[in-house]
Amino acid sequence: MAAAQNVPLPRWTPQTSGVTARLRGVSAVTDRVAWASGSNGTVIRTTDGGSTWQKLSIPGSEQLDFRDIDAIDERVAYVLSIGPGDASRIYKTVDGGSTWQAQFTNLEPKAFFDAMAFWDARSGIAVSDSVDGVFVVIVTRDGGQTWTRVPTSALPPALPNEGAFAASGTNVAVYGTSHVWIGTGAAASSRVLRSTDGAQTWAAAITPLPAGPSAGIFSIAFRDASHGIVVGGDYRKEAEIDNAAVTTDGGVTWTLRTGLSGFRSVVAYLPDAQRPAVLAVGPSGADYRQRRRGLEAVDRCRLSHRQCRARRARRLGRG
Repeated sequence: MAAAQNVPLPRWTPQTSGVTARLRGVSAVTDRVAWASGSNGTVIRTTDGGSTWQKLSIPGSEQLDFRDIDAIDERVAYVLSIGPGDASRIYKTVDGGSTWQAQFTNLEPKAFFDAMAFWDARSGIAVSDSVDGVFVVIVTRDGGQTWTRVPTSALPPALPNEGAFAASGTNVAVYGTSHVWIGTGAAASSRVLRSTDGAQTWAAAITPLPAGPSAGIFSIAFRDASHGIVVGGDYRKEAEIDNAAVTTDGGVTWTLRTGLSGFRSVVAYLPDAQRPAVLAVGPSGADYRQRRRGLEAVDRCRLSHRQCRARRARRLGRG
């Protein structure tokens, strides 16, 4: 454990967004450019590392809840609103948020879109809760001008009530030009759907995360085509901690990992870390994990009175 003691702790810096909406989606392009989205049609953007945030307006979206935003660069971004029927929409801007184009409006009354992700500026995927035992997944290959539904025959059958929690827009992960994973919940099992050919064919794997109407996978991330992590749990039982699992074979099998300090709704790999590092965040705080000299170090960071208090936690397993 001595080697693990040298792992640097992450630092949190409080920022003023200038809005009162509850923000759920965030997409950082660089260390200075980031976009965020939330309730009441709210979209904000910073180009100075968060020192200032600009509120952007999407006409007619005042009643929409933007749970997911995916930015390509400083000027191009996609934002997704959640809800049944035509409340689920996708908008795109190519001029830094000055104007927006409505690219997709859901016409399936029972569909409820939860999240999206993009391989590149032109290719992306969005996912809805299942409808009548069938997953609803759409893809674009032309920058969002058209969205095409993945054929039902290409997808595994959905479990009763199976869907994707619209918590942070991160229950879809992509890698490279063709790999994609979707984390599910609200059913008898928490599963990961995976495709290695750009969403043309799919397979499903059961994970050891808690399952049930309010439980499952809330976020998924991959650092390469093989190594990934899912987090979540039961949002009604935030203190339960058996809510992380890792894979080393591209999502074919998943192994439970302990060490999180509560329910977590988003997880991400730190892209510039010298060694694989993961940050998981939830209502009660955050957990940071980094492999160091073969060991796993975990730090819990809790935001309290605008300060982050970090303390050493037990080690996670490899993954």
